[in-house]
Amino acid sequence: MLPRNPRSSWKRVLGPLAAALLAAVVTAGPAAAQTQSAPSSGWNDYTCRPSAAHPRPVVLVHGTFGNSVDNWLALAPYLVNRGYCVFSLDYGQLPGVPLFNGLGPIDKSAEQLDRFVDEVLAATGAPKADLVGHSQGGMMPRWYLKFLGGAAKVNALVGIAPDNHGTTLDGLTALLPYFPGAADLLKRATPGLTDQVAGSPFLTKLNAGGDTVPGVHYTVISSQYDEVVTPYRSQFLSGPDVHNVLIQDKCLLDLSEHVAIGLTDRIAYHEVVNALDPAHATPTTCASVIG
Repeated sequence: MLPRNPRSSWKRVLGPLAAALLAAVVTAGPAAAQTQSAPSSGWNDYTCRPSAAHPRPVVLVHGTFGNSVDNWLALAPYLVNRGYCVFSLDYGQLPGVPLFNGLGPIDKSAEQLDRFVDEVLAATGAPKADLVGHSQGGMMPRWYLKFLGGAAKVNALVGIAPDNHGTTLDGLTALLPYFPGAADLLKRATPGLTDQVAGSPFLTKLNAGGDTVPGVHYTVISSQYDEVVTPYRSQFLSGPDVHNVLIQDKCLLDLSEHVAIGLTDRIAYHEVVNALDPAHATPTTCASVIG
């Protein structure tokens, strides 16, 4: 939902600012210098072979209006520098619309994810992948897992601010200020938006019979300051093998909102790594920003 009072407005301003300040702290240190890399350092490197320590490739799934590069300029290098084989895809493209993806029918986007995961598994030789998605990218893979056989190919799904039970159209339009020119897209047919509205036929079918499928480990990482997917607890999943995380329970000072938690929040990223390698998980705190 769009902010309706001054208090929510300052949260919306301070969220990205806090994330920027945290990023500035990291940039000043040696650990950050290692993470400022490009895809050529191993992101979308099809010669990468998973190690014994990290035996599964990680597929990053961008959010609405995002793409395979812009959504992951921070998280992809963060994972690569920790020894993961990392890949990202573009999905949900509309004809004649460059850069802004995630706008096509979500069931068709899930089919694109299906093909991409097959390509990654064939290239890396791994039997399963882990999926990490932001916003729509944390929800859409559930269709792949439930209806397209993805559960046999996926070990874990980590959703960062996913709209698992939908949001309102006003919530989706709250993304527009972050993507100049995106407002014009609303004048066109954008089924990827309407599919995400709470109560849509797509979400009704997705969530019928339970949120999860057997054999997949689910993690949801959310912020109480999310102004797009509201209420934020609607992001959480129910079912066995589900770990729901409110990032403010890990660091009360973390004011990240919907965009910042996916694009810049290293505290959230620490929880992502814990979800990918739970056997070696370490406590997530405010200090995780420099980890």
